[in-house]
Amino acid sequence: MANDYLELISRIELLHRQLLELVKIELENLRAHDINNVQALMLFNINDAEMTIGELTLRGCYLGSNVSYNVKKMVENAYLDAERSAHDLRSIRVKLTNKGHLLRDRLVRMYGRHTEMLRQADITESDLQGALAALERLSRLWTMSRDRLGPLAQDPFADRSVQHRGPVSA
Repeated sequence: MANDYLELISRIELLHRQLLELVKIELENLRAHDINNVQALMLFNINDAEMTIGELTLRGCYLGSNVSYNVKKMVENAYLDAERSAHDLRSIRVKLTNKGHLLRDRLVRMYGRHTEMLRQADITESDLQGALAALERLSRLWTMSRDRLGPLAQDPFADRSVQHRGPVSA
């Protein structure tokens, strides 16, 4: 079981990279040179919502990317509108522009083509539902594991056996 678990983790990472490559190819075919594949996935996940950068970070998986930088570039290239929150001036809310919606629509069509290809690859709805169920259980396991570790999850070098007992004398 341990080998299957490690293989699954590797496969998830590989699938994510393959998806990014497919999005990159789609962008090249559209001659959209002012946006990269990570930014396009962020744009896709924003959809019709209006959200803060923090909410965007929580909503998607943008491993290795700087969300603030990518949002800034998408604003500069007119894929996103950004405005300061009326309630908290430190917070910036973003939403898709017309140009952003047009690109998102093209990505929806790309995913539609992939959906059609599932039949040719003999991947059934039942296969997808089984995979989704397993991934959802794995997600819950990882969330539960993270929550159990608490603050120690943020400091991998913390010594779990040392506990502070009372005031420290100088």
